[in-house]
Amino acid sequence: MLFDLDGTLVNTWALYLESYLRTLEPYAGRRLSLDEFRMLHPSSEVRALQSLVPADEVVAAHATLLEHYRALHDELFAGVYPGVLAMLDALRARGLTLGVVTGKSRGAWAVTHPASGLGDFAVFVGDDDVAEAKPSPDGLRLALRRLDVSADEALYVGDSLPDATAARDAGVRFAAALWAKRPSDVPEFLRRVREVGAWLELAEPRRLVEVREMH
Repeated sequence: MLFDLDGTLVNTWALYLESYLRTLEPYAGRRLSLDEFRMLHPSSEVRALQSLVPADEVVAAHATLLEHYRALHDELFAGVYPGVLAMLDALRARGLTLGVVTGKSRGAWAVTHPASGLGDFAVFVGDDDVAEAKPSPDGLRLALRRLDVSADEALYVGDSLPDATAARDAGVRFAAALWAKRPSDVPEFLRRVREVGAWLELAEPRRLVEVREMH
C-alpha cells in the first residue's frame, strides 16, 4: 500500500505556499499571486523552482526553500488529515506493508515526519531519489523494487492527476483520495482521473480500510 504524502496524508498547502513565495520573490522581482503559484504545478520541490530560477541557482534556491519550510513549520503545518492515522493503524494491524512515494524532499520529510505522528513506513521515495518527478512512474517503480513486490500486488493512493498517471504507467492500481478536496472540485477531478483510470474513489480515509475488509 503506497501513498502520496502532501494533499493525501498531510496538509502542507499553506506551509508550502508561503515557503515557495518567499523563496521565489527575489527571482520574480515580486511576490507571486496564488494563481501564478498554481501555474507552477508544484508536484515536486525542485521541479517547481526550475521554471523561475536559473539552472545554476536551483540548488541554492532549494536550500532556501527548506530553510523557510523549517522556520514556518510550527506555524503553518496544518497536520494530518482527519481519519488518516486511524486508517494507517488499521492497515498496519492487518499486516499490510506501507510506503510513501512523494515529490517531497527528504529534507522536508525530516521536518514533517516527527511532527506528524504518521509512524514508520517500509519505504520512502522522495524527490531526491528519482530523476523524473510524477507523472513519471519512476518513483513507484523504485518503491516496488525496494519492497521486492510486483506492480499487481500494490495500490497507490494519491490526490492528483500526476499520481494517477504515474500509477497507470507503473502498472499499479490507483485509489483517488478525495478527502482534502473542496466539494466543488471533486467532480472535475474525478472526471479527469477516470480518464486515466481509478480502481477506487475514496471520500474518506476509512473507506480504504472498509474496502480491505471486504477483500
